[in-house]
Amino acid sequence: MPWRIDTPEPLEEAAQAAVAARIERFDRDWSRFRDDSLVARISRQPGRYRLPDDAGPLLELYRELYGVTGGRVSPLVGRALESLGYDGSYTLRAASVREGVPAWDDAIAWDGEYLETVTPVLLDVGAVGKGYLIDLVSGVLAERGFAEHVIDASGDLLARGEVRMRVALEHPRDPKKAIGVVELHDGALAASASNRRAWGDGLHHVLDAVTGEPTGSVLATWAMAGSAMLADGAATALFFEPSPDWVQRGEIHYVRMFASGAAELSLSFPGELFS
Repeated sequence: MPWRIDTPEPLEEAAQAAVAARIERFDRDWSRFRDDSLVARISRQPGRYRLPDDAGPLLELYRELYGVTGGRVSPLVGRALESLGYDGSYTLRAASVREGVPAWDDAIAWDGEYLETVTPVLLDVGAVGKGYLIDLVSGVLAERGFAEHVIDASGDLLARGEVRMRVALEHPRDPKKAIGVVELHDGALAASASNRRAWGDGLHHVLDAVTGEPTGSVLATWAMAGSAMLADGAATALFFEPSPDWVQRGEIHYVRMFASGAAELSLSFPGELFS
């Protein structure tokens, strides 16, 4: 995942090392593409596993997303993604028999410290994890005196301090074009599109956990929120129909583009769409 961090003053070597260590620790815990990760260990056999100290906000938001989308956003989609070809070896070949996605309460229980699994489950935190890691890296920068910064993590942005940015919204069918622009200030913008990480006819990384199949009606989403984790989670939830009350409570501003070519934006979205 390409990262770019901009600060008013260059990051000293110690700060760069601290950022790299935080990213490596998160990857070692949560990546389903590493054989040595905690997620890989959990996938091998059921049991009771102590999760990292940073697990609380991650799983709490996932539980929220699971509820406000009727179970369609879930961290339990890992096996289903593997069966579609999006596996640790990137085979990108769908299996003849596809895996379903277990219901949350049938498969796992979490008490705030330990995760208990009934059967081996392969967690995939991709709908929230990158945004959460951006927030964690932002915290490392702030602790080292870089309160003003911009983090660009492969299209997901976080701006802190007095930085103001005008960001183009990439057209999901033509990366040389934009469908609009948005003003970003002291907050986060996350984008998700079914043309990214797509590898076959109708096969891409955004899965409906109820059906176990990739989504089809929404092509792309952009979500803004106070934290990168919330923006990231909202960008995935908007492929479905999240509770309007949840969107309003989270002060989430958004745009989404449908397969028909039509676009929808929230009334509060701080930007514009091109005609």
